[in-house]
Amino acid sequence: MSTNSRRDFLKTSSVSLLSLALPDSVLQLFSKKKVLKIGLISDLHVDIIHDGEARLQNFLDHMAREKPDALIQMGDFAIPIPENAMTIRTFNEAHPQVFHVLGNHDMDGGFSREAVCEAFGMTARYYSADLGSIHLIVLDGNDPGSPSNKGGYPSYIDPSQQAWLIAELEKSSKPVLVVCHQPIAGIYTIDNSQEIQGILSRFSSKILLAINGHAHVDQHVLVGGVNYLHINSASYYWVGEKLAHESLPQEVHEKYPALKFTCPYSDCLFALLTIDPESGKVSVEGRQSQWIGPSPTDLGYTILTEAEQRENLKPEISNFRIEGLVV
Repeated sequence: MSTNSRRDFLKTSSVSLLSLALPDSVLQLFSKKKVLKIGLISDLHVDIIHDGEARLQNFLDHMAREKPDALIQMGDFAIPIPENAMTIRTFNEAHPQVFHVLGNHDMDGGFSREAVCEAFGMTARYYSADLGSIHLIVLDGNDPGSPSNKGGYPSYIDPSQQAWLIAELEKSSKPVLVVCHQPIAGIYTIDNSQEIQGILSRFSSKILLAINGHAHVDQHVLVGGVNYLHINSASYYWVGEKLAHESLPQEVHEKYPALKFTCPYSDCLFALLTIDPESGKVSVEGRQSQWIGPSPTDLGYTILTEAEQRENLKPEISNFRIEGLVV
């Protein structure tokens, strides 16, 4: 990446940096010392935001300069209608290694999970892959059958997927990156979050990080020895019908009617995950933006607690770093 490009990237990044310890047990699993970079984008919502294609291109342009080893879109990307075929193709053709995660809104309009997988080019709803020196585990948090479901979108990881997850964690000889659209810990968790947290905690000696989208917040939590990181939406925060408002020109809202239920970000948010076994560091380089129009707090939004609104509800993906001893 050129000096000017990196300066532009850092200029929109958070100035804060959260540092935590990386367990020696994880570091010892690295068989190679090569730095691994992964581009992350979540909750683009190309069917809701007015400039989804431009935001995706902004992400891809930055990643082309960073030259990551892979790209991951973390769900709520695009409903697989013909109008979105080019957006899906653009992402799939942007890098030799691209990975998709199923988001709940990707099935809007009555599409099955299998239909979305086919449209995205996914081989399965949940899957694993070796990516350089790490093992990637992608979960599907959209399973039906939750005993505690209260309506709305399914938000659950069922027993058969749990058994698969345990088997994947048991056999992995590499550090593991866990990815799920829905949060397993923190804000807006899946119905059986404690159950899945328990599974991951059993294997915390292997887990680098568990990342998610869905909540459209900026949050880190440490539970049972596992670092959970929320990757904020590329596009907006949803405030709902009661706080409907127009923050963009009328013609934009006429074309994208759901926009009035959101507080959009002026710039696309995304992140670069860097795993450096030589120095024993895992870092996330995020971005800052601003609200277009009033913020959720300005509108009187109260679903999150005051502390969550203050600390996590912002147009930002914070910088984040885990450090450990060099092995």
